[in-house]
Amino acid sequence: MKKFIEEFKTFALRGNVVDLAVGVIIGGAFQTIVKSLTNDLLMPFIGLFVRTDFQELVFKVRDVEIRYGAFVSAVINFFIMAFIIFLMVKAINTLTNLGKKKEEIVEEITTKTCPYCQSEIAIAATRCPHCTSELEN
Repeated sequence: MKKFIEEFKTFALRGNVVDLAVGVIIGGAFQTIVKSLTNDLLMPFIGLFVRTDFQELVFKVRDVEIRYGAFVSAVINFFIMAFIIFLMVKAINTLTNLGKKKEEIVEEITTKTCPYCQSEIAIAATRCPHCTSELEN
């Protein structure tokens, strides 16, 4: 049992797990902010056009309520979260790559194409090894 607790301690305190836990907690808090933005600011504004609280729009089939207003609100909430996460990841990637030097890959041309048989041959060749045509330099 003692070995099991040691293994769990090693796993739980590993850097990736702690980073993941912090990310989940911050993501949950951020989700609350975005949900409030959607529910308290955007949806009432959209509700002005339909002249009711948009989240309470319901379509009734017999005795079953289909709450399409709440669903649309959740979809808008998802797209806002996805867009903000995209912007954050893009900013982090930009900052990460800022310190790196851009390595220019200069590829030296060592081959050319035979104009007769379209085979790839050495740049210095004066005769094609495939079709034996004489090449102009």
